[in-house]
Amino acid sequence: MNVQMLLAGFGGQGILFMGKVAAATAMIDGKHVSWLPSYGPEMRGGTANCSVCIDEREIGCPIVLAPNLFVAFNRPSFEKFISAVQPDGTVFVDSSLVDLPCPREDVHFCTIPATVMAQQNGLNGLANMLMLGYLTKVSGFTSIQTLFQAVNDTVPSSKVQMLKKNLKAVALGYEFTG
Repeated sequence: MNVQMLLAGFGGQGILFMGKVAAATAMIDGKHVSWLPSYGPEMRGGTANCSVCIDEREIGCPIVLAPNLFVAFNRPSFEKFISAVQPDGTVFVDSSLVDLPCPREDVHFCTIPATVMAQQNGLNGLANMLMLGYLTKVSGFTSIQTLFQAVNDTVPSSKVQMLKKNLKAVALGYEFTG
């Protein structure tokens, strides 16, 4: 599977970390990968998006202009990028934060109330990991075992106290049946 993933939202929502974990899965799976963060100068609260390319072949361009997997954590990101998604691509939306229907009939539209689920489960700030678990289940871009290993490998030692919560969030997202 050639993955052209675009993750978008506000700074502080864990968009870049989510992309880092997705990129780590590709390295574990022995695939070529690129991870390209992009964020406004204001960082937290400003716009943030991240391009992740995963392929069996070398990646020529790390910029995702036409994603086949798109995640929106806020309304401005959804409105900005929805038209760029490839036909037959899959759009993932945090329905806790984006209350718009999908304006396209040629894409798969998946919603999960990731922010609310995180709050209800004592996982504040981990909606990104819930979303990544759900995205993995729906898209199959990697296995859940590889995703767990990538989380283990990516959570920095300075935040080791967050490892179990990150793994729990991934599992909750993966189990979501919405």
